[in-house]
Amino acid sequence: QVQLQESGPGLVQPSQTLSLTCSVSGGSITTSYYAWNWIRQPPGKGLEWMGVIAYDGSAYYNPSLKRRTSFSRDTSKNQFSLKLNSVTPEDTAVYYCAQTEGLRTFSDQVSWADFASWGQGTQVTVSS
Repeated sequence: QVQLQESGPGLVQPSQTLSLTCSVSGGSITTSYYAWNWIRQPPGKGLEWMGVIAYDGSAYYNPSLKRRTSFSRDTSKNQFSLKLNSVTPEDTAVYYCAQTEGLRTFSDQVSWADFASWGQGTQVTVSS
């Protein structure tokens, strides 16, 4: 069974870049059947899909975040990463990485059941 674990700073200053990494075990990020997603949940709100990176490294982003978001991966470490630029307090959220079986894109809001596996989530607060 695939397991995911997010890591990164819990506090980011406004206008800076938020950087998170997801470490994957129990499956390879280069397996063609899997796709790797970032999702976040601001306080009191639903799950917002941020985007996905496919097994071949191609990436697809939520249009509302595309201008500030980039994904990357390190296949030697079986990790994929998120960078969100120019953060504001509105970017405060619990950030999750999650896996789908097959490449899927979403418009914005998602549900827990849309993904096969989830990380435990990491709280990121944007504040000075």
